[in-house]
Amino acid sequence: MPTISRVGLVAKHNLDAAAGVLAELAGWLEARGATPVFETETATLAGLPPDRPTSTRDALPSDCDLIVVLGGDGTLIGMANRIAQAGVDVPILGVNFGSLGFLTEITLPELYESLDGVLDGSADMDRRMMLRAQTLREDAVFTERIVLNDVVITKGALSRIIELAVSVGDQPVMRVRADGLIVASPTGSTAYNLAAGGPIVHPALDAVLLTPIAPHTLTNRPVIIPASSIVRVEPLMNNSHDEVFVTFDGQTGHPLQADDAVEIGRAGRPLRVVRSSRRSYFDVLRQKLKWGER
Repeated sequence: MPTISRVGLVAKHNLDAAAGVLAELAGWLEARGATPVFETETATLAGLPPDRPTSTRDALPSDCDLIVVLGGDGTLIGMANRIAQAGVDVPILGVNFGSLGFLTEITLPELYESLDGVLDGSADMDRRMMLRAQTLREDAVFTERIVLNDVVITKGALSRIIELAVSVGDQPVMRVRADGLIVASPTGSTAYNLAAGGPIVHPALDAVLLTPIAPHTLTNRPVIIPASSIVRVEPLMNNSHDEVFVTFDGQTGHPLQADDAVEIGRAGRPLRVVRSSRRSYFDVLRQKLKWGER
């Protein structure tokens, strides 16, 4: 692993509990010859003097060799999206200040042990597949996003059941009459996909999940397909009252029009996530979901 010389530090918005940790962490990094680079709002949160190196959230991935996130999974996902958009291969270490923390699995007592492993090159790293999604409108790319968890096509708040035509490659797969459809990565299998009745998929698998949300018929079931596939979802909007939206990792999105299509496939680069050396993926499932307990 390349030498870590600049470490980006970013905390969840208004996470006052992280202020003292950030100041201590900055001193710890400097004592080991690494330069802490604070995200702009995080520097204000920590009450640091203005001479500290800072960067915006969007620029941080290009300015650093490692990013440390203090917060919950939402904060980590936001930085993961920015790493992907920047086209860089910067690892990310998530420290859990949230309530669940599937991705920010490293606890505060494990922080410095985990950082030591990253700095000396011995840390365990997961490579998490990401998805690239494009909304096509009038034969042109209207939006493009890279996501870690999922792309969701869903009905509006006042809409009835919507109908979606789903194909994989050039093969029609199904017409879904439901509240929507989740297209998820293995990492996203424990997010919205799990709440909608989809399967848990180990993040090392090269697969994509298609999970209908509250389908109208019992024959619509989740499907797991190869990650090399291109999924195409087209809303079949029968009247002007239909409202269909696409959301990306639950953080951004937009309404779809009648002739739009959303295409989802594997992104060109995975995300490197620093993993805790103290627990396995199945340990995390047991601790967070009480999975497998009697």
